[in-house]
Amino acid sequence: MIRIMYAAMILLSGASVASGQNPADTSQRGSTVSNIPSDVVKDLAPTGTLRAGINLGNMVLAQKDEKTGEPKGITVDLAHELGRRLGVPVELVRFDAAGKTFEGLKAGALDIVFLAIEPVRAAEVAFTAPYVIIEGVYLVPKDSALKTVGDVDRAGVRVGVNKGSAYDLFLTRTLKAAQLVRGESGIDLFVNDKLDAAAGVKQPLVEYAKTNPAVRVMDGRFMEIQQAMGTPVGRDAGAKYLRRFVEEMKAGGFVADALKRSNQPDAAVAPPSTN
Repeated sequence: MIRIMYAAMILLSGASVASGQNPADTSQRGSTVSNIPSDVVKDLAPTGTLRAGINLGNMVLAQKDEKTGEPKGITVDLAHELGRRLGVPVELVRFDAAGKTFEGLKAGALDIVFLAIEPVRAAEVAFTAPYVIIEGVYLVPKDSALKTVGDVDRAGVRVGVNKGSAYDLFLTRTLKAAQLVRGESGIDLFVNDKLDAAAGVKQPLVEYAKTNPAVRVMDGRFMEIQQAMGTPVGRDAGAKYLRRFVEEMKAGGFVADALKRSNQPDAAVAPPSTN
């Protein structure tokens, strides 16, 4: 009897120590307990880890921490919060362009992505409603004869774009006369090849123009870029949960707070979805 009681005391002591141990950072691991339905977890983290594609090529969505070199920003915050709720670790898979992120999802290397909603992508990505709205604008030489967005779509006008970006896909559909020149960096193409314009996300083009007096950002936008979360098509339970998750993150102030923390005041929180 004494031996049984002694053994029970050892077991209880061990359990107490285990429960008192300090777990690793839940922003990396996710919570240890999830009340999310198992089919949702299986859809969004089939390997047991939530693999999130992070596009460091869009400064509104993600930035590299100057001290640690690690990604930060709204997409990183959303990925960690989703992983916490699912109760799984989060792996941030880094890319330097949206097109490469999309290819990563198509290759089966990612479970969630943060991409602009585009018809070309919708065949592969089950999108949520947008969580943030940003603008697509043109950068032109300071003395350019192109004054308005409508002036750009003319014969002989050449526009540099990041290959596979949302604005590349949009302008491919909508420009009738102007020529798109695609590459790793639309700005580099604009400068090196002396193009008539560069198309891109407003924030980085404005930052570039601040330090380059020979260029200016054209007034007005040529598109509204609706940034959303997404998961591979066919993961229906996961996609449904992801849509609810995004709406909750907008309504509860999470998105607004993340934009503020990452110093992106010009990006607007998307309105609630009516679907």
